[in-house]
Amino acid sequence: MSTKAMIVAGVMSGTSADGIDVAVVKIAPGRQRAKLTLLAHEGFPYPAALRSAILAAMNAASISTAELARLNWRLGLEYADAVRKTVAKHGVKVDLIGCHGQTLYHQARTKRYAGRNFACTWQLGEHAAIAQALHVPVVSNFRPADMVAGGQGAPLVSLLDYVLFADARRGRVLQNIGGIANLTAIPAGSGADAVIAFDTGPGNMVMDALMQRLFDKPYDRNGSIAARGKVIPAVLSVELRHRYYRTAPPRTAGREEFGREYAESFLKACKKQSKAPEDAIATATALTAESIAGSYGRFVAPVMHGKPVDYIVSGGGARNRTLMTMLGERLAPLGCRLAAIDGFGLPAEAKEAAAFALLAWQTWHRLPGNVPAATGAERAVVLGQVTYV
Repeated sequence: MSTKAMIVAGVMSGTSADGIDVAVVKIAPGRQRAKLTLLAHEGFPYPAALRSAILAAMNAASISTAELARLNWRLGLEYADAVRKTVAKHGVKVDLIGCHGQTLYHQARTKRYAGRNFACTWQLGEHAAIAQALHVPVVSNFRPADMVAGGQGAPLVSLLDYVLFADARRGRVLQNIGGIANLTAIPAGSGADAVIAFDTGPGNMVMDALMQRLFDKPYDRNGSIAARGKVIPAVLSVELRHRYYRTAPPRTAGREEFGREYAESFLKACKKQSKAPEDAIATATALTAESIAGSYGRFVAPVMHGKPVDYIVSGGGARNRTLMTMLGERLAPLGCRLAAIDGFGLPAEAKEAAAFALLAWQTWHRLPGNVPAATGAERAVVLGQVTYV
């Protein structure tokens, strides 16, 4: 099938479950890699009732099938509204939509269930509702094909990272800090087969949970509360011994590792050492910074061969000044120059949505979308399923 230029809307809602990002991208075929031009980007916070329903479903020990069915359709309607508002505001017409959906459960490694061992994942959002509302085909359900091919179904943003940021002379690390933090490392002058990508651990997830519990706020704006606190070394050193950080890539994390139960345990440990709530936020912020820098030093730095490295940060965490300061201090001795992705022509919040626009374009043209070196898959595969109008 010959490839063609298309205008694609990518839709992303991450593990922090705070809202929806829509990126409208013009994608055209190139000699070696596709060419992307960002046309529009908008963010939409979830309505409070919907976010509460999502978080309750993520943490539910049991939940009714009726509740899951309603949540699936409700999310589809919300995604459709987000795309409709974006294209109307910017006066663009899209040819295709790529929607990641809202992850409720992601089990990257095999576990036994009902007599069989398998990995599994589940993203909600009724895609027929999106396709019919916009009269545009929708590509969805991206992760399973990679998992069936032996991968972990994540990270899937690695293709976008390689297409946009591979450089002949400089190493590049693309660090996304959403609910979970993940990186893509591209050694200087390398091909896609040399890419390393994995989840480094908690991003905003633990910080946000503590902010809601201690300050009744959804997140620490600009890191201002963490800046007033002091890191609790006794807690931080213990938490950094978590078995996840010793696991070699490929690896993925989610609320199963760093969600509500983990945050409760973390807060309890902080309270034993300090009565100041700001200290708990500062320590959670340091946990994110230390786990990112530690992951880079242990698993990525050895393959960068001493070349200059641009460490490019995206996601909501890039707006947290205290986190960025901590991260810069820890990465500088490792030879990394910290930068926000905005300086490279792509808004921090648009990156993951743009990635799923690209993946949808790949799927539409029956081209592989996963990077096996990143996900651990045995082969490159076409991702996703198409819902036609």
